[in-house]
Amino acid sequence: MIEGLVGNSTAEKVLLYIENYGEGYSSGIANTFDLAKSQVQKQLLRLEGEGILVAQQKGNVRIFKFNPRLVYLEELRNLLKKVLSLLPRTEIEKYYRERQRPRRTGKPL
Repeated sequence: MIEGLVGNSTAEKVLLYIENYGEGYSSGIANTFDLAKSQVQKQLLRLEGEGILVAQQKGNVRIFKFNPRLVYLEELRNLLKKVLSLLPRTEIEKYYRERQRPRRTGKPL
């Protein structure tokens, strides 16, 4: 939907993923969308270089989030929320409803 604004479809998916989950890392994003990890890393580094994302090291993983100092962060996030709300239900359930928290020990499936 907004790939023309952000450059390409991989960048669009990266931004939507981070908007939906709050943060993300290259392998997780690549596995979710079945993309090459190198493509995702390239977009994450490009967006970090442009000041849209910031990264922090957690163990041996670089976690990317939106840059809280970005001047137009609120407008960007509102645009991404609007795009997420317009996606088809099947796409939302396939890509944007992944369980993020661990399951309680002994809880039945």
